[in-house]
Amino acid sequence: MSISLSTALSGMSAAQERLRAAASNIASSGTGDLRRLQVEAQTVEGGGVKAQLRQVPASGQVPEQDLINQHGATYAFVANLRVLQTQVRAEGSLLDIQA
Repeated sequence: MSISLSTALSGMSAAQERLRAAASNIASSGTGDLRRLQVEAQTVEGGGVKAQLRQVPASGQVPEQDLINQHGATYAFVANLRVLQTQVRAEGSLLDIQA
């Protein structure tokens, strides 16, 4: 798998984890739950990112911030999807040229 494909896929996965954390935080905001989900992202050698969810004490964040995080994660997911689509099209064109 090429570097750009794995980078795009890992970016999509990280965005999905951000969406999951924000959705969980919004769902539990009215329950009095004292813990929130947060995403920790680390770069991977050779390209890409590794994201993990972890629970953290509630820090007084409001659900509006989680909605903003959801929108940002959605945009990141779509951007990585476009990179993936472009790479697949480029590789397909290269195969057509070589055939």
